[in-house]
Amino acid sequence: MVGAERKGVKHKPPALRRLRRDRLPGYAARMPDLTSRLGNLTLATPFMAASGTFGYGSEYAPIVDLANLGAVVTKSLSVAPREGNPTPRIWETSAGMLNAIGLENCGLDVFIEKKVPELAKLPTKVLVNVVGNSIEEYAEICTRLDPIEAVDGFEINISCPNVKHGCRFASDAADCERLFKALKPTTKKLLLAKLSPNVTDVAEIARAAVEGGAQALSLINTLLGMAVDVKTRRPRIANVTGGLSGPAIKPVALRCVWQAARACPGVPVVGIGGIRSLEDALEFFMVGACAVQVGTTNYLDPDLLNRLPGELDAWLKAEGYADLKPLVGSFKA
Repeated sequence: MVGAERKGVKHKPPALRRLRRDRLPGYAARMPDLTSRLGNLTLATPFMAASGTFGYGSEYAPIVDLANLGAVVTKSLSVAPREGNPTPRIWETSAGMLNAIGLENCGLDVFIEKKVPELAKLPTKVLVNVVGNSIEEYAEICTRLDPIEAVDGFEINISCPNVKHGCRFASDAADCERLFKALKPTTKKLLLAKLSPNVTDVAEIARAAVEGGAQALSLINTLLGMAVDVKTRRPRIANVTGGLSGPAIKPVALRCVWQAARACPGVPVVGIGGIRSLEDALEFFMVGACAVQVGTTNYLDPDLLNRLPGELDAWLKAEGYADLKPLVGSFKA
């Protein structure tokens, strides 16, 4: 090797040498499979855009190739339009963001009339994030959107901390199970339960959602937090408290995903919280997630969703994996 160095040949680390396998005859036929199964849906890649950070999907089309995504999750939708909370309602923290938007949205009628035609054009799966003050409101949205071809499923948001009445379905297992039992007959499409970290036992709520009829789980929603202006001694956001997202919550999100995956073996889990790189996503896959949602990072680095599929493809090749399956749940405590 000394002679090789004298000729200008540099050492290559093992990981890069493994990448040379793509020069073998027929290797193209063995490209890694990036698809992921989420209930009855097949996602083109395991990367999704999180609700509330990506509009209704089409807004990001000029800068994000939506075909790179497994799915877009729309901003939250309620039966009646919501104005949301008063401003200021966003505050940047040292390791993330506080927000108290308050589920502002156009309401179901306007969504069907004006948003659905745009969603039908997207080259990826579309999940509608659903909120409600009662089981009846959740059920009305699922019932009316079920026949619409542009909608592939529902992320049932039982966990938003930014509304005055909260979401009791996130913290009470019996209420959670009752909600999903009521929603199951309303649709043949995917029911994905979005869970909260602001509970005593996330595994208990995960089991209740699945027993009620949820086919998959997504977690976590934001952590409840606050910020203070020391000059005025008043809150930084008008709602006083808000949801903390971003890098600061990733360790909590990993713990919750791990607990939910262990509590509900065989149920697809989507990880959410502080994903800024492929390595972050790999951590979620290893603790049991079959897909991940990118949220707050969309504001800082929207190109991440363009890069992640290629980076995962290269990583799987380097590790000798044909697909994600050997990676998901490979964490050993």
